[in-house]
Amino acid sequence: MGFPSLDKDQRRILQMLRKAGPLSRSALSAELEISGAALTRLSRDLLSLGLVEEVPGSEAQGRGRPAIPLRLAGHGGYAVGATAHKGFLDISLVDFTGATIATHHEAVAPIDPHRFAQKVRRITHDLVDRHGLLGWRMLGLGVAVPGPSLSPAGDRWSVVDVLPNWRDAPLRDILSAEMDWPLWIENDANAAAIAEFYLGGLLKDFGTIVVLLLGFGIGAGVIVDGRLVRGQYGVAGEVGCLFPGHLPRPSPLDLLATLRGDGCDLSSVADIDFDAADQMPTIESWLDRAAAQLEAVCNTAFAWLDPGAIVLAGTLPSAILQGLADRLHGADLVTTVHQRRPPIRISSLHGSPITFGAALLPIHALSADV
Repeated sequence: MGFPSLDKDQRRILQMLRKAGPLSRSALSAELEISGAALTRLSRDLLSLGLVEEVPGSEAQGRGRPAIPLRLAGHGGYAVGATAHKGFLDISLVDFTGATIATHHEAVAPIDPHRFAQKVRRITHDLVDRHGLLGWRMLGLGVAVPGPSLSPAGDRWSVVDVLPNWRDAPLRDILSAEMDWPLWIENDANAAAIAEFYLGGLLKDFGTIVVLLLGFGIGAGVIVDGRLVRGQYGVAGEVGCLFPGHLPRPSPLDLLATLRGDGCDLSSVADIDFDAADQMPTIESWLDRAAAQLEAVCNTAFAWLDPGAIVLAGTLPSAILQGLADRLHGADLVTTVHQRRPPIRISSLHGSPITFGAALLPIHALSADV
């Protein structure tokens, strides 16, 4: 089964169910301001496509058509997300509700895009077969890359130089040659924003969010009114340009370099430990400086976009992200009406928001009004 073609109202129904959970047809009709007759027709089409289902065991209420709630159908489709960073490959398989079916994490030597595409194809086919999904609808593959787009079409990317032969490579052609599925390629911060929006519970309360991803460097993913913001040339959220790489910057690699400079023998960001006695003083000092650097980012994001949440996410341990958030909460940040301040929080996701977000790209494209 291929990627379904849906009209705007069908997408609105899917997104409302994703946001609110199971709802009756009458509740959907009222929430979306769609007539009862039109809602019945639209829901019937979505049921036939297998994208929604009636909640089993629901009782009929009152006279007329039973008020049986509708919900998203997990078996409505499946999607895969993949990302490569220095030293590892991550893959996630999710169903239409966003629930994780399987993940794959593998340590690899620096990998070029052709070998990456081949490994993703092999591992994905193995996961699909292992979980009995052959013959089911595959919505597509999402790939997250560390670096900004070099074109509005997102065909070529300025990928960080630790990944050999990725920069300015025709990634869409390379990946499509291996995987005969619909394909989405996104910056890693944008992918993380999609994960936080859907899996971090933000969709239920907010339409506009900013996710600050502290990963290889620092970047931002921005969602406004449920739409991922890419900008005129595809590089919206590239806040890393505010912190030149040859100067100290609020990134995990900068913290790693600072710790090494203070004599801590660490091989990677994964070795950073807030509870280690030899690391704690350096981490505390770095947090003071990094939080001061992030004040301007949070203030301007708040003033320009009025987000419901500004989320700190990335590869740092949650204790360090919380340390940043605590310092920002205590900083003299801007306020707007009703003394609102930048609503800063840390990610609550377990696992890689980048890979989960990559897997959700096909689902976002199908459900949201993009």
